[in-house]
Amino acid sequence: MTLLPLSDYLGDSAALCDAVVRLRGSALVAELGRIASAVMASPHGLFLPAASAAAATSAAPPAPFPRDTPALLQEISFDGHCFGHYSVAGRPVYNDADRRHLASLASLTAGVLQVHSLAQRSTHAYAQVEALLAQQTQILDQLHESVLTMDLTGYITSWNKGAERLFGYTSVEAVGRNILFLYDDEDTGFHDAFLEQGGRLMEVRRRKKSGEIFWASLSLSPLQDLDGKPIGLIAYLTDITERKLAEERLHHLAYYDPLTSLPNRTLLAKLVDQALSVAQRSKMLGCVLFIDLNRFKLINDTLGRRIGDELLRQVSLRFRQALRDQDLVARLGGDEFAVGLFDIGQHFEASMVSQKLLASLVEPFLIEGHDLRVGASIGISVYPQDGQDAETLLRLADIAMYRAKQDSGGEAESVAFYSQDMNLGMQARMRLETGLRQALSEQQLLLHYQPKYALGSGRIIGAEALVRWHHPQHGMIPPAEFIPLAESTGLVVQVGEWVLEAACAQAQAWKQAGLPPIRLAVNVSAREFTAALPARVAATLARYGLEAAWLELEITESTLMHNIERVIGIMDRITALGVALSLDDFGTGYSSLSYLKRFPIDTLKIDRSFTTGIPTDASDCAIASTIISIAQQLHHKVIAEGVETAEQLAFLKSSGCDEVQGYLFSRPLPAVEFEKALRQNWGL
Repeated sequence: MTLLPLSDYLGDSAALCDAVVRLRGSALVAELGRIASAVMASPHGLFLPAASAAAATSAAPPAPFPRDTPALLQEISFDGHCFGHYSVAGRPVYNDADRRHLASLASLTAGVLQVHSLAQRSTHAYAQVEALLAQQTQILDQLHESVLTMDLTGYITSWNKGAERLFGYTSVEAVGRNILFLYDDEDTGFHDAFLEQGGRLMEVRRRKKSGEIFWASLSLSPLQDLDGKPIGLIAYLTDITERKLAEERLHHLAYYDPLTSLPNRTLLAKLVDQALSVAQRSKMLGCVLFIDLNRFKLINDTLGRRIGDELLRQVSLRFRQALRDQDLVARLGGDEFAVGLFDIGQHFEASMVSQKLLASLVEPFLIEGHDLRVGASIGISVYPQDGQDAETLLRLADIAMYRAKQDSGGEAESVAFYSQDMNLGMQARMRLETGLRQALSEQQLLLHYQPKYALGSGRIIGAEALVRWHHPQHGMIPPAEFIPLAESTGLVVQVGEWVLEAACAQAQAWKQAGLPPIRLAVNVSAREFTAALPARVAATLARYGLEAAWLELEITESTLMHNIERVIGIMDRITALGVALSLDDFGTGYSSLSYLKRFPIDTLKIDRSFTTGIPTDASDCAIASTIISIAQQLHHKVIAEGVETAEQLAFLKSSGCDEVQGYLFSRPLPAVEFEKALRQNWGL
């Protein structure tokens, strides 16, 4: 036998693989037979598929071989599976080497056919999977609901047609991006409970490609692998914007007054009860104000409902503007309103709010050419002494409102507490507040001057200007009564402006009388200490032709502890004018020494609460000595107020105090008496 060269053998092997991959049926049978004939150098070669080989005998060569022709038959099998047989014939004789050679070809052929069979089955299975996925994709795309999947870090892995319709992004634009780009400033965290349990249903706000924000119902379910481990989330979203808008409309109709858009009685009761729970925990007071408009019925009956409705709308706007953001205001119906106050420390603050509400109605309402004026009667109930719930407080405030209306005859503005004791105190306070406003406009205020003495020389070196109120019926009103009222009502600003003006006017008179400059100390409240203060001081000095040496401003510690940099800037502008600054009540507040050294202060003032215990109280002595020591180290003068005994004076003098004021030397004096004392002290 003549064996084929190696190159021919490799070529036939390649031809075998190519035939199995490309050919089918009879073409494959013929090509495999040709390859067998070539490999075995035989005139005849056949490939008998498994069905044909079953009918063949072991030695008899099947047609078309000539009879009595020697032949070889070799089974083609792999791992127990028979693909057929090779049969070759036409040579005179075949030996064992030929049989081994044909067996090798059969083994190679079986391996190629096995691999090809597996590949066909895999291709078929893949095609089936692809078809199934295509069907599932079609099903998902036909759903109106948007469905998307994401991995554990929130990156989108699939996006159906419903999601495209809902958000406006195609799957190409969305897949691969993090889900956060669809959010509308919401919580962006993924919680383990979502991934482990799924089924979380919520209502969320999302953003479309157009930028439109919409409401969606979102259901999250876990996406798991074959082992049941979470690998992501499946999100189902449905647009519920219309439903949410309808709910909001229903909520507004149920809880808000359609005319004024204020909360109605139902919502007010809910909010008041919630606020009372907070007030109970924080030990705060609460007040409910019941407001009934005066003269509204006459306007409504005379000019018609349209104008009456517009008047109610404008009244509601003024009430809202007069109140703080945290205060509640509601329309109960008709011309009745209610206000809830809960962030308050004392009940009398409710009377101050009542006055603000009444003041908001003073200006006329201009409606369709009509100049309309209305007032109000206000009843107040207080939590917890009057009631523990909203309905009780509203009912009692309503009773107090009728009492107020009866007391005023139903026309004048009036306020009444449900409690008679509170009523008496509130009425006295209101009378005092009204009187103080009149005092400012009717020249009932005056200044007294308490001399300040230099301990070294015993000379008067200045005076503190102290405001006094001379009431035409009640005589002198103690400062302890009206100064706290002025601070709580904001009138302290007007009082402070009047004091500065009056002190400078008096200084001008003394200057013209030939007296040398002395510093008149004017107290400045925290409300006055604004960026406008330096300009006001400069303008006042210029108006009266005064040098800055005539004026000193006294500021309390508490004024300095709010926005330090702003305060220092204002102080620098004042001292640039040449006006001295004194820190009043030093030691009673909470000044930081690190800030104190930065303040452009001329004098520290020891509060009378420390002076009183000198020299018997060791603590007061220690505090006074410390303040004097601090002042000396910072190169400030120090003055002690409230000096009333020789023992106090001796201690302060030995401790290095520079100046004193108090009843030991002089009480506050009217201008004429102070001028007389000044002339005597100076020998003028």
